[in-house]
Amino acid sequence: MKKFKKFYIEITSVCNLACTFCPQTKRQANFIKMDTFTNILDQIKPHTDHIYLHVKGEPLLHPKIDELLDVSHDKGFKVNITTNGTLINKNRHKLLDKPALRQMNFSLHSFDGHEGSEDKEGYVTSILRFAKEIVAKSNVIISFRLWNLDTDNQTNLERQRNREVLDLLEQEFNLDYKIDEKFVRGTGVKLADRVYLNQDHEFQWPDLKAEEISGPGFCHALRNQAGILVDGTVIPCCLDGEGVINLGNINHTPFSEIVEGERANRLFEGFSRREVVEELCRKCGYRERFSM
Repeated sequence: MKKFKKFYIEITSVCNLACTFCPQTKRQANFIKMDTFTNILDQIKPHTDHIYLHVKGEPLLHPKIDELLDVSHDKGFKVNITTNGTLINKNRHKLLDKPALRQMNFSLHSFDGHEGSEDKEGYVTSILRFAKEIVAKSNVIISFRLWNLDTDNQTNLERQRNREVLDLLEQEFNLDYKIDEKFVRGTGVKLADRVYLNQDHEFQWPDLKAEEISGPGFCHALRNQAGILVDGTVIPCCLDGEGVINLGNINHTPFSEIVEGERANRLFEGFSRREVVEELCRKCGYRERFSM
């Protein structure tokens, strides 16, 4: 039986922002129903203990995010939430004191990625205020993300894109150093107990219209992660935001059968041979991080 370190459950395909780095989904706007979510948890329980409540969409838009966390706890899951943070004030009471919640990732680069964003200081400050409160009251881990560097780091050098955010972080956590001095791409800077900043390059979502990347390749899809879109479509990884690699639908076929199905096995066995069998995977630059 396959076990996954990460399991992505998209609880909504809707987002309140339109960021340049995150293409809008062409799929129908939808929110997962409680009974559907519970059924998914029951089916994936033998395969994972950790769930992530997104693929596309903004999870804090879900009106029952607190109930989703409660049922996750009842079923024995630890939950990670990745959010743009714009709705944190409205959802604060739904997130505090939730034992299922293990980690919250705040994509701070969303502010600059969304045209028309206003009051960056207010946006960041509200997130920092919540982060400090939940860390003080629980064991939740906080990760602030600035995934907007270009490949040669010229984005920061030329435009000082992140300096305002970094200044706020340095002030709020009383740092006696400049974060830039500690920056190593792909590693986190510890700001406080259970509070981290991660900076990385902006990544491109794989697209069938993109050029293929030739040569052998490897990926952890269906090896340490899998996902389910809000309509029940099972996908091999969190970057298949349109369900191109449709392995089956959990609302119609048991997950244990889907993950051992012909298409799933071809993908898994292909990567074992360093062979990239799916077209979308051949057009995914993210897998180059794992290629050997």
